[in-house]
Amino acid sequence: MVKFSKELEAQLIPEWKEAFVNYWQLKKHVKKIKLAKKPKQIQNANVDFGISIFDPVRFVVGKISDHFCNARENSEVIQVKRKVREGEDDGNEEVYETELVQLFSEEDEVKLFFEQLDEELNKVNQFYKTRETEFVERGEILNKQLQILMERKQILSDRRRKSLSSKSSAGFLSPSYSSSARNSDYSESPTEYSESPIETPQSPQKEDASAAVERNGANFVVSQKQSKTKKGNPTRAISAVTSMLWEDLVKNPKKELGPGNDFINRKKNQCAEKMIRGAFVELYRGLGLLKTYSSLNMVAFTKILKKFDKVSNQKASATYLEVAKRSYFLSSDKVVRQMDEVESLFTKHFANNDRKKAMKFLRPHHHKDSHMLTFFVGLFTGCFVTLFSVYGILAHLCGMFSPTTEASYMETVYPIFSMFALLSLHLFMYGCNLFMWKSSRINYNFIFEFQPATALKYRDAFLICTSLMTAVVAAMVIHLVMLSNGFSPRQVDAIPGILLLLFITLLICPINIFYRPTRFCFLRIIRNIVCSPFYKVLMVDFFMADQLTSQIPLLRLMESAACYFIAGSFKTHHYETCKSGKSYREVAYVISFAPYYFRAMQCARRWHDENDLNHLANLGKYVSAMVAAGARLTYTRDPTSKLWIVIVLITSFVATVYQLYWDFVKDWGLLNPKSKNPWLRDDLIVKNKSIYYVSIAFNFFLRIAWLETVMRFTVGLFESRLLEFFLASLEVIRRGHWNFYRLENEHLNNVGKFRAVKAVPLPFRDTDSD
Repeated sequence: MVKFSKELEAQLIPEWKEAFVNYWQLKKHVKKIKLAKKPKQIQNANVDFGISIFDPVRFVVGKISDHFCNARENSEVIQVKRKVREGEDDGNEEVYETELVQLFSEEDEVKLFFEQLDEELNKVNQFYKTRETEFVERGEILNKQLQILMERKQILSDRRRKSLSSKSSAGFLSPSYSSSARNSDYSESPTEYSESPIETPQSPQKEDASAAVERNGANFVVSQKQSKTKKGNPTRAISAVTSMLWEDLVKNPKKELGPGNDFINRKKNQCAEKMIRGAFVELYRGLGLLKTYSSLNMVAFTKILKKFDKVSNQKASATYLEVAKRSYFLSSDKVVRQMDEVESLFTKHFANNDRKKAMKFLRPHHHKDSHMLTFFVGLFTGCFVTLFSVYGILAHLCGMFSPTTEASYMETVYPIFSMFALLSLHLFMYGCNLFMWKSSRINYNFIFEFQPATALKYRDAFLICTSLMTAVVAAMVIHLVMLSNGFSPRQVDAIPGILLLLFITLLICPINIFYRPTRFCFLRIIRNIVCSPFYKVLMVDFFMADQLTSQIPLLRLMESAACYFIAGSFKTHHYETCKSGKSYREVAYVISFAPYYFRAMQCARRWHDENDLNHLANLGKYVSAMVAAGARLTYTRDPTSKLWIVIVLITSFVATVYQLYWDFVKDWGLLNPKSKNPWLRDDLIVKNKSIYYVSIAFNFFLRIAWLETVMRFTVGLFESRLLEFFLASLEVIRRGHWNFYRLENEHLNNVGKFRAVKAVPLPFRDTDSD
């Protein structure tokens, strides 16, 4: 049977962990009470009166004592008093204080236990009340937003109906066409949600409704400033919509509702509807979390009081639980009523009165992990190991790495297969990250703003990784077998190209197979990275851009493969075409700079949006990395220059120190000299502190792998390619290791601010609130 402490740890909301009952601390107090009782019990057990003539008297005295003990058990042993004191923010605040009515043999320990219990009860009440107030206020704002949206849609329908009626009466439209067009006003919508308008009780006439919309258009405007006052980051679609609505509603509200802009207005209403719909979904999720918070805390109070009764041989739980049930966090019904109201509104306005459809959005069902995934991961892993062993044996027997054949093989086949190998290694590290984040209860879906129903899980990442590597090694074996059987390189070298083409086709395939939501999300993020200055930067965007800075060798290999096939070198087998010339050197610089440039542009955009100088400092880190990468690339082209080796040492040293400081202090939140954990941070998810020190050393040594560029080992072509691949793999491993601590620090920041629900910005904002 699982202990309740483990159940509570598994079920509590990670971002609200500090606001839950500290069940573990209360258990320690109960153990102290138990230890305080043991000496007395042992002393009583050692008293032996033996057989005496006074036994009958002792029997009578024992009966009388038992009678008084039973009477004592039936009476109250504690009194819980409710007091009202002035709060700092929200007026009066209820607090509970427990007094011991009867004398306990372990009075000091019992008193400390109930003091701690009162603190936990007051903490739970206060947190619940604060969150409840936030959600209720959010619900009221959403109701106003929905009312404005419905009024705008109603006026738009009325204007279109008037326009069609006037045209029909003038003879431009036939009556039947006019009727069909009029009916289409209520049903035309590209979304799958109903747009049926609600009735406005105080607007019986169309002119009054128009006045209401004009008034709302003046009082409620669209602004991107709301996203700065709320927690969370808006999406790019929301930014575009709010900018568009700002121009029309604020600068020229009458034009926005003009009869000539029906199509544009309808599109704007649909975008605003999607925003409000998403806000309702997040509100409902937050209310559900608060309901879970209430029930879990009540169970925790019940369990700990039962433990106390068992240890102290008293019946204090009933009295305290009655008070707890009457306390605010359990007696308030605002959350339940608000959830019912959200369900009703969502069903009516966003699901065409289909409750089952509405609940699919409000309470999405998460797919359970299938054992078939685990089976296929194991199957593909076994296939990969077997095929790779076969490839190694065949390559040795065929002499593919002998001096006569290695140049051609390493310059034509190596870039493509190495590219897939690095990609698969990164996917494997990401799968390890997902597994560790889930085990540590780091809410990565919330941080990245992924949809839990379609987000990639660690088994999915391992399946993609193993299946991809199995396909790559199988292609390598087929290529080697055909080459050894006398096929011309001109024919055989098309195999890596076919593999690359299949991979690209699968990546952009619109059919809903092989994780289409994840593939399209990846493509969308890549688009946002490339266009960094023109989009708001979300957590997932700069996290992915950081991954690209560790995959510069992969990008170089992609460039080589693209040149090899686009230039037709696989037909002529002249690989020198893509390895020489001024254009080749220029492209090499561009590829080496591109990831750092994209990341620097993201920092510039975040500084522009948030006005935080830390983003400018972060931009400087990527600029220094660009300078160091350019210096190392120039040095590799002229390794005999003494000047360039000095430049490489200086620029690389500065960039490395900059990066290490940012890794440990900013990204990981470590190296705090005032922390209770020496040179770490106060809050640690990994219980073993030595792991953090090992991770610091590991990241440090992998950050200085650039020294290999200066050492210039004298090795053959095969060994040099293998060394390059090894160093590139180490950087991928370092990045996967970095990912865990980066997201751990982000998660702890959310926990410190109790962020468990996204705050979706809304299309209309009350100007009076400014």
